[in-house]
Amino acid sequence: MPEQVSWMEEALNLAERARGRTSPNPPVGAVVVQDNRVVGRGWTQPPGGQHAEVMALAEAGQQANGADLYVTLEPCTFWGRTPPCTDAIAAAGIRCVFFAAYDPDRRIGAGASAVLGASGISTTQLTAYTAQATEQIAAFRCWTLHRRPLVIAKYAMTLDGKIATWTRDSRWVSSSESRQLVHQLRDEVDAIMVGVGTVLADDPLLTTRLGEDWWREPHQPTRIIVDSRGRTPLTARVLDPSLPSRTVFATTNADNAWRTAAEQRGAEVLELPADADGRVNLHALLQVLGAYGMTSLLVEGGAQILGRLAAEHLIDRIWAFIAPKLVGGVLAPSPIGHPGIDRMSDARRWQFIRQERVGDDLMLVAKPVEETNEGPTAKSGEL
Repeated sequence: MPEQVSWMEEALNLAERARGRTSPNPPVGAVVVQDNRVVGRGWTQPPGGQHAEVMALAEAGQQANGADLYVTLEPCTFWGRTPPCTDAIAAAGIRCVFFAAYDPDRRIGAGASAVLGASGISTTQLTAYTAQATEQIAAFRCWTLHRRPLVIAKYAMTLDGKIATWTRDSRWVSSSESRQLVHQLRDEVDAIMVGVGTVLADDPLLTTRLGEDWWREPHQPTRIIVDSRGRTPLTARVLDPSLPSRTVFATTNADNAWRTAAEQRGAEVLELPADADGRVNLHALLQVLGAYGMTSLLVEGGAQILGRLAAEHLIDRIWAFIAPKLVGGVLAPSPIGHPGIDRMSDARRWQFIRQERVGDDLMLVAKPVEETNEGPTAKSGEL
C-alpha cells in the first residue's frame, strides 16, 4: 500500500504539467511501475498528441510487459483524435491498472475495467485519491457533462467584504503574492472574462505575466469581454494587436461601425441572444465557448458580471483572496453585485476545498455544496 500511495501521488503531480494545455481533453498523469521502480512517466499532451498512458508506455518500452500502470483517470476505451488507451495498455502487456477517478465521458461505455478485464488485465480504483483526481479534471468534467466551461470567479476583498473604497479605488486590495498567484491561475485556464465596466474602469491587459523563472512557457488565455452594446474604446489595451492570444467581444446590439473597427484591430465580435434585460445571455455565451472547446473560464469581474453569473447559478468555483484590511463605507462595492436574494434561507451553499496563506492574505477556494464527485458504481476492486 505505501508503494501504491507513492506511485499515484507521482501520477497526480505529472498531471499538473498538463493543466491548461490539453483542452478539451483532461489533464492526466501516468506512471509505469516494474519491480517497484518507475520505468515510464507520462502526462496528457496537447490535443492530437499522446495521452498520458501512451506516453508512459512508450518511455517504458519492453519493461511495460508484466508491469503495473498508475493513472489518475480511468483509461479511455474509444477512438477520439487518438486510438483507445485500453488498446495500448493491452498491447504493452500491463498486468494491473490502478486509477483514481472514473471518466465522466459517456463514450466510455461499460468502462475500462470491462474492456481490460476481457484481456486479463485487472483494474483497481484507489479511492483515497478519487476526490483529488476528480477536482483535477473538474473543468473537463463540466465541459463533458454540460458542454460549457467551468466558471471560476476570482476576486480580492477586504475583511469587511469590499473590493474597493467608496471612491472606487482598488489598487491594491490584495498583496503582490496574491496577484502573482492569479497570474499562475491565468496560466491554467482557457479564457479570462470581464465585463465592459472593468475595461472602462481599469483598462486591463488580461494577459499572463510570469517571471523568467516560471517552470514552463506561460499560457495566454483568450480574452472575453462582455460588452452588449460595444462601449469598449477602440484605444483599450485589450485591442492592442501586439498582445498574445486573441480578444473576443460578446455583444447583443453593437454599432456596426464599432464592430468593424474592433474586427480590424484583430478582435472577434460575437452577436449573441439577449436576456430579459437586453444584455448578453450568459448561458448562450458559455455554450458558444464550450463549442470552441474551452473547458475553463476565469472571471475576474466586475461585481455586475459576477452577480449575474451567481444569480444564474453559473459559478462553479470561487477563488477569494481576503486581505487583512478594513475600508468601511456603505457605498463601497462588494464582489457580487446584482439585486441578490431576499431571504438568507435561499442562499446557495458552498463548501471550502482549499485554503492557504498567500503573503498577508488568506486564499479560499470553494465549490457549490450540490456538486458531488459521483461516478459509476464500482466495476472492479477498490482500495
